[in-house]
Amino acid sequence: MCDMNAPEDTRIRIILAARDLMARRSYAETGVAGICETAGVGKSSFYHFFPGKRELTLAVLDSHYADFKAGMLDQVASESLAPLARLKRLGELLYQFQKSTAQEAGSVPGCPFGSMAAEVSTMDERIRESLMSIFRRIEAMFRETLKEARSLGQVDDIDIDATARAMLAYMEGVMLLAKNSNDPEVIRELLPVMTEIRVPAKPGRSKK
Repeated sequence: MCDMNAPEDTRIRIILAARDLMARRSYAETGVAGICETAGVGKSSFYHFFPGKRELTLAVLDSHYADFKAGMLDQVASESLAPLARLKRLGELLYQFQKSTAQEAGSVPGCPFGSMAAEVSTMDERIRESLMSIFRRIEAMFRETLKEARSLGQVDDIDIDATARAMLAYMEGVMLLAKNSNDPEVIRELLPVMTEIRVPAKPGRSKK
C-alpha cells in the first residue's frame, strides 16, 4: 500500500491522518490501525517511520506548530502593525481559522496543544515536555511583543513575564470554551480582551 518511491510523502500522509483523527476524536480513541487506514498505508509502513504512537504524536505536535507559526505568527509579524495591534490581529486569524474549520468539519477544533495537554500531559512525560516547549515559544512571542509595546509607551511598567503567561492562559481558556461550546463566535467575542491583560510589576522589582 505504501509508495516506497516517495517515503517522505508517506510519512506526511501518516502525520496528517493522525492530525485529522485526533482532532475529530481524541488521542485515546485514535489507534494505529485507524491511522493506517486513513493514510492508506500498511502497518509495516507506519512502523518504518514511527516506533509507536508517542513518536507519531510528537511529530503531529511539531506539524501543528509549524502550521501555526507559518500561517499565523509569521503572517502577523510580517504586517506593519504596532505591537498590541499584532496581538489583536492574531486573535482575528485564530477566529477566522476556527470558524472556517467549523463550517467544513461541523465542529470547532479548538487549540490542538491545549486539547492534547488536557488529555495526555499527565500520562506521558515526553509529550508533556513537547507541549511545554510549544507553550514556552508562544509565551515568548507574547513576552517580546509586550517588551516592544512597553518601549513604545503602549503599556505601563508591568510584570512582562507574568503578563505573557496570563495572555497565554487566557487564549487557551477562550479556545477551550469555544471548542466546548462548538461556537467560534466565543473567540470573536472574548479573545480581543487578551490585549488588555496587565499584571502589575511588583514594587521594587527591576524591569525585564
